[in-house]
Amino acid sequence: MEAPLALYRRYRPETFAEVIGQDHVTGPLGHALRNNRVNHAYLFSGPRGCGKTTSARILARCLNCEKGPTPEPCGECQSCRDLARGGPGNIDVIEIDAASHGGVDDARDLRERAFFSPVSSRFKIYIVDEAHMVTTQGFNALLKLVEEPPEHLKFIFATTEPDKVIGTIRSRTHHYPFRLVPPKTLQDYLAELAEHEKVTIDHGVLPLVVRAGGGSVRDTLSVLDQLIGGSSDDGVTYGHAIALLGYTPDSLLDEVVDAFAAQDAGTVYGVIDKVIESGQDPKRFAEDVLHRLRDLLIVAAVPDAATRGLLDSPADQAERFGAQAARFGSADLTRAAEVINAGLTEMRGATAPRLHLELMCARVLLPGLDTTDVGLHARIDRLERRLSISAGPAEQEAAPPANPRAAAREAAVEARVATPPPAEPAPEPVKPAAEPEPKAAETVKAAEVVEEPAAEAPPPPPAPPAPTPTPVQAAAPGDLGLADVRRLWPEILDAVAKRRRLAWSLISHNAQVTDLLNGVLTVALVNPGARDSFVRSKSDEVLKEAVREILGVDWRIDPIVDSTAGPSGGGGGGGGARRPPSPEPQQDAPATPPTTGGWDEPRPAAPEPEPAPAEPAAPTPQRSSAAREAMRSSKPTDAEPEPPRNLDEDVDPETDAAVADSPQTQTELLAKEFGAQIIEERPNE
Repeated sequence: MEAPLALYRRYRPETFAEVIGQDHVTGPLGHALRNNRVNHAYLFSGPRGCGKTTSARILARCLNCEKGPTPEPCGECQSCRDLARGGPGNIDVIEIDAASHGGVDDARDLRERAFFSPVSSRFKIYIVDEAHMVTTQGFNALLKLVEEPPEHLKFIFATTEPDKVIGTIRSRTHHYPFRLVPPKTLQDYLAELAEHEKVTIDHGVLPLVVRAGGGSVRDTLSVLDQLIGGSSDDGVTYGHAIALLGYTPDSLLDEVVDAFAAQDAGTVYGVIDKVIESGQDPKRFAEDVLHRLRDLLIVAAVPDAATRGLLDSPADQAERFGAQAARFGSADLTRAAEVINAGLTEMRGATAPRLHLELMCARVLLPGLDTTDVGLHARIDRLERRLSISAGPAEQEAAPPANPRAAAREAAVEARVATPPPAEPAPEPVKPAAEPEPKAAETVKAAEVVEEPAAEAPPPPPAPPAPTPTPVQAAAPGDLGLADVRRLWPEILDAVAKRRRLAWSLISHNAQVTDLLNGVLTVALVNPGARDSFVRSKSDEVLKEAVREILGVDWRIDPIVDSTAGPSGGGGGGGGARRPPSPEPQQDAPATPPTTGGWDEPRPAAPEPEPAPAEPAAPTPQRSSAAREAMRSSKPTDAEPEPPRNLDEDVDPETDAAVADSPQTQTELLAKEFGAQIIEERPNE
């Protein structure tokens, strides 16, 4: 029993109409034949197995047909039968393999025989395959013949590397570039062949065959021929195709993608172990994972990608791909694909491919290690998904956006746009300094100034209304821990600084978060004096409001004394306190008159100020040590509970401004305002 020919030989096209995926070439050639405007030399270039040599034979058949030149050979004349599929060939159509006949001697022999007239055909046609293998001397020997051939002579050069054909030859030919066949076109063609061969092929096998062929028709037909040759009575099954072609089964791909979405490291490394134990190539597994991530990216961006032919996978998998893509965020999915793609580059020539594969998966599972913008967006996507999962279905319908702080910022911007800024009050002119008084009188007067009610002070200009941030859902506070508080501590300090700068200075340099239990946040301060100042100045209430704004929880603040506490260790602002932004100094305002003595010494009278065109700045208020003692004595003791007051009335706004503009360091301000004792660190001897 005679064995049949290979599929790519049995189904070699005989006309231009049978050539698939090359309409940009077959169409112009057909018009040239129809209009009798055929050139004397052609150059067909493109990847292997895409129809270059086959098209050259079809062109020779069209030229030598008795009814031609015609784009549709009759198939009945002697020339058409000789050049048909499985025909004996024609003596006037000479095929030369330049890989073995590309020297200068072969070119000279061809040049001598080319001038003889054809034996029985209209034209003598030379088909030079693998033309890039012709040497430079061989091309130079053919140059004159290709430039001015006799009327009966035609040249067709076929090559996969047209750049290696010397320019003097290319300039004398009509160049037609062939391309790889699109996957959908090639899959439909394979389905027709399988039906013609009466072979049963499982659903999902043809996409694997097309992928293995890489767009080359000859390579694809060779793969299909191998599968058909090794198939059983049941036909070509999916399992047989997976095992023979070495692809990863869809079940393993689904498992590893779902594990990536759930950050399930155990499942991911379990799949890797299955891949290695089954003898599969780790690099091929990584390529299959990247291919699946590509499909998920397409489905996430274009929901109807399957119906539009944008997926290389079967259409029935679109629903499953959509469900998998929904478990990722767009940034998280993009980052995973980039990590796998970069890992594939690193795996080239690797001596330990399994180790590279495991490290690659570890980078996908840990976006926190990625400090790029893509890694940041991936972490934001995961946080938003967790917030959406923590809320129930009913709460999700009525819940605010997944990022409440972003919504609050947008509302604040809208409020600023809608509300015009209030007019700034004109600064008062600088008054001449009063006559110096004795120290005792100055102490009494300072005490009287401190005891004046705050209502007599001019109220600060009204600020635009700020939107109240939407708190996290009720189920979220139970999920927050001490690590979350320490991670968001810099933002909490920023919120404290916006409310009260003195409280920010005290907390950022002397406080540290140590415990969180049953809704009580324990804050440790370095010494009893710092704790007393923290409680006396109501800084605990300011910190409580800042925590409520940032975390959306209503926790009680419990201050304790711990000599080991400090701003380092994650509890004090991430390794150091950050200075809040202070207003820029006015360049045109006159400087404050310098003082010659200390706090308790009288200052000399300032001279009468001369009128200046620029507006003067308001003088910075200063207090003597006696005034500070009077302020301390006026504060209620621990035995006498202090009535609730408005936090904005505890500290004069001018004092906050003075602290912000003071050139003194934070340590000096703490020692001066709160009487804190600064203990210097001594290096180890």
